Amino acid sequence: MLEKLKEDVFRANLDLVRHGLVIMTFGNVSAIDRSSNLVIIKPSGVSYDTMTVADMVVTDLTGNVVEGTLNPSTDIQTHIALYKAFTTIGGVVHTHSAYATAWAQAGESIPCLGTTHADYFYGAVPVTRRLTTEETEKDYEYNTGLVIAEVIGKRDPLTMPAVIVNSHGPFTWGETPDKAVHNAVILEEIARIAAVTVSIAPQRAIDSHLLDKHYLRKHGTGAYYGQKK
Repeated sequence: MLEKLKEDVFRANLDLVRHGLVIMTFGNVSAIDRSSNLVIIKPSGVSYDTMTVADMVVTDLTGNVVEGTLNPSTDIQTHIALYKAFTTIGGVVHTHSAYATAWAQAGESIPCLGTTHADYFYGAVPVTRRLTTEETEKDYEYNTGLVIAEVIGKRDPLTMPAVIVNSHGPFTWGETPDKAVHNAVILEEIARIAAVTVSIAPQRAIDSHLLDKHYLRKHGTGAYYGQKK
């Protein structure tokens, strides 16, 4: 099971490059094996061009390396905080994709202005509060995960599978690493569309009935989008 998950994480990291969401050594994808509570993540600072499956790093839920010869991504503690907070997720992605990061640097949530957004995210994609000096100086990466969980609150994290961290960038998640990457791709597109929209004219949020229709026809028990399995 762990070997298959390593392959999934490796391929998901390469998908970030394929979709144009990362440059150089930016970004990371991880997955968790809930049966063993082990996390697999991209190594820190290793080029996507040379990275192999064997480079994937396995840690426990405190961040201790249990398998692998390289250091895990510096964001490992953020991923761990999210896996602890959101028990239904199986994969986490972090990028510095341009438009989502622009919203983060502006310190603004990505407003839900139309149905393209509503198909994937049930409302505005929230931005976190700024970290305090103390939160930045001690346990910075773990505290980043905590402020993400804080802004999600009691919502189902699978209905809002993305947050933009104030002054930093986007994190997305899903039931699998592939789904987390999918959400990162969609997040960047809706961030781009929203930025263009508000540059044309001030906008108000999508009508709630239209948001409900578009989100719920693709998600939940009454969904009817796509083909029956």
